[in-house]
Amino acid sequence: MSAGPRRVPWLVALPGVLFLLAFHIVPTIVGGRYAFTDWNGIDQAHGVGLGNFREIFRDPVTEHSLWNTLKFAGVFFVAVNAIGLALALALRRTLKSRSVLRALFFAPVVISPLAVGFLWRYIADAEGGFNDVLGKLGLASWEHAWTGDPKWAMWTIVVVLVWQYSGLTMVIYLAGLEGISDELIEAATVDGAGPWLRFRRVVLPLLAPAITVAATISLIFGLRLFDQILSVTGGGPANATETLATQVYTQTFVNGRFGYGAALALVLTVLIAALSIVQMVVLRLRERAM
Repeated sequence: MSAGPRRVPWLVALPGVLFLLAFHIVPTIVGGRYAFTDWNGIDQAHGVGLGNFREIFRDPVTEHSLWNTLKFAGVFFVAVNAIGLALALALRRTLKSRSVLRALFFAPVVISPLAVGFLWRYIADAEGGFNDVLGKLGLASWEHAWTGDPKWAMWTIVVVLVWQYSGLTMVIYLAGLEGISDELIEAATVDGAGPWLRFRRVVLPLLAPAITVAATISLIFGLRLFDQILSVTGGGPANATETLATQVYTQTFVNGRFGYGAALALVLTVLIAALSIVQMVVLRLRERAM
């Protein structure tokens, strides 16, 4: 009699587990195997050992893509968490329209990244969008080829990312703020603590679990950045916005080097896993220290 109920949770989870195995775990293992071959997607694969990985770390374009990936992830990580936390603090309880504003700020998160990219490509177009607005405001000297200039293309992508995902970190921080008792804030106020001291000594330590979640998610999003770059700049101009993720796509589906693309994907996977684990360990230790 007791064996039946014990099996029910496993039976409920079984379809999801099978789906995960079929469409995630198995393809990852197979892709990892092809990373050590010269497979072109058609002919029979031949083993090349670590040849693909040696080429990755000798290729200047791939090296540039790696640095771009780290720069994108770093800037995005800082900006999206700072803005998301600021929005959460501003929209916690003070404004009457906070529910509407929360929905507006979160709305971009649910839009397809490709759709967002195409929208912003029009906005940043050299002959329309934002430049037209500047011209009509008498600021024609500020007009610029935002996606055509290597110096500005990366920052344009960062603006797109921050616009789309600040609402996600905002929601995470709002959930964390809801768990902080008002009595603690009031007690700190009675003791003479100002807004900054209350935030630093009361709110921030209690917000540590939410910070861990938001920081981990934003780091992963930044490292695997692909859709927005593909739709806004395509990795250009002059590889200025090329990342490891876009390199995986280019080498695999444009150049037909499936083995090399699989090796790039494996390097990106290891990079994301390593940095995420290190960050989570550091943040968890920080939570305990607080």
